[in-house]
Amino acid sequence: MNTIFDILRRPLITEKTSYQSGALNQYSFVVVDSATRTQVKDAVETLYDVSVKSVNVINVPAKRGRRLRSRRMSIRKQGFKKAIVTLAEGQTLPIFEGVQ
Repeated sequence: MNTIFDILRRPLITEKTSYQSGALNQYSFVVVDSATRTQVKDAVETLYDVSVKSVNVINVPAKRGRRLRSRRMSIRKQGFKKAIVTLAEGQTLPIFEGVQ
């Protein structure tokens, strides 16, 4: 059984998620593989004291890559579960804000 503090592993910060946080009021997190939408919603509302409008959950598949020096060696990057959380209008999360 996961507690609220175990559900969210880390925030996912990329170019796409920075656009989503600025324009669409959506924030992305890497979550535990067994997490559900309601657990993610409860965790974000409890930890950050905001109201969540909706939660989308995506299973990102594992990828195969290659080493730079020897192109024959194959590396497998693990898959993970991603949650995109949409907040109510006018609310933000401070961890996604830039330097102020």
